[in-house]
Amino acid sequence: MKPRLRIPMSRFWSAAVVGSLAAALLLTSCANNNSTSTSGSRNVASKKIPAKVSADTTLTVGAPILKVALELSGQIDKLPFKVKWANISGGPQCSEAFRADALDICSAAEIPSINAHWTGLDTKLVGAEFRKEPIADPIYELGIAPGAGIKKLADLRGKKIAYSPGQAQGALVLRILKKAGLSKQDVKLVELASTGDVYPTALGNHQVDAAPIAGVNIKRYLTKYGPDGATTIRHGLRDDPGHLWALTDAVADAQKSAAIKELIRFWARAEVWIDAHPKEWIEGYYVKDQGLSREDGEYLVAHAGHPVFPASWKGAIARQQQTVDLLAKEQKHERFDAGVLFDRRYERVAADAVAGEGGEQA
Repeated sequence: MKPRLRIPMSRFWSAAVVGSLAAALLLTSCANNNSTSTSGSRNVASKKIPAKVSADTTLTVGAPILKVALELSGQIDKLPFKVKWANISGGPQCSEAFRADALDICSAAEIPSINAHWTGLDTKLVGAEFRKEPIADPIYELGIAPGAGIKKLADLRGKKIAYSPGQAQGALVLRILKKAGLSKQDVKLVELASTGDVYPTALGNHQVDAAPIAGVNIKRYLTKYGPDGATTIRHGLRDDPGHLWALTDAVADAQKSAAIKELIRFWARAEVWIDAHPKEWIEGYYVKDQGLSREDGEYLVAHAGHPVFPASWKGAIARQQQTVDLLAKEQKHERFDAGVLFDRRYERVAADAVAGEGGEQA
């Protein structure tokens, strides 16, 4: 999925909702200290999704990129239900909102749903998107600090690596170590939350020797620290899973489940529209909405790859299982069947929605 630039949610949420999220954060913190508190993963497979959604149905959606894409493509007024747009996305923010019962669905990568299961939060993945060429167009590159002496993955031995256990970057670090034939004991993991420019700054200040960085941070890091010897290296792994992630209470509700099905269709078509309209996207989203320079927008589009929506989730579930198994081993969690995270009633929705529109199937 396209790199996300976070905007403080307080600009768009009421004081009551922000207060609820603050309370939920405390609950999340407590839950994260108990790795054995796993969700029941309610099975909703037998619940029939209505063929038509009521126009009075309301979904609270945390997908700011989708909102802008629907506005720019002229589709936002065609949604057949009501939407409350929440300016949040990604695992930590969405988890807090789910726990506060302030969100129905959001966009996130693969790790949040796994951590949610381990902390007792019952959620489902309802949409899956990948990149057509995930190795050629990765989301992350491994930023290397000036003078760190890291030319290849094996050179990470004995080095300090930025590590965020609850985020996609943390899982990627573990996969990189595995690929390099290294263990956590062979390196020094420095726990840092990957927000904003924390990782590039830590690299530039020699707080760490290596860190996974993404999006415009790659460009800015090399521009700022490249003259001092900063580099990046490709990790050669898939890091592209993107999902629509919903609260199980939402998909278990008949009318909300129907609204979510429609939202998935609009989401898939919006991703295809973004891919087919780079100039409009740069100007409308990166420049006007996010306040980036046109040069930064062009860089992000050039490195975004092309969207793929699998008609079958078999491969996605298998890759999710590999991640579950790795994190369970390395972070001392209980292993579970990754299939329980996916609501397969929605398996073909995105792929069917973009068939013939340029959104390829995997």
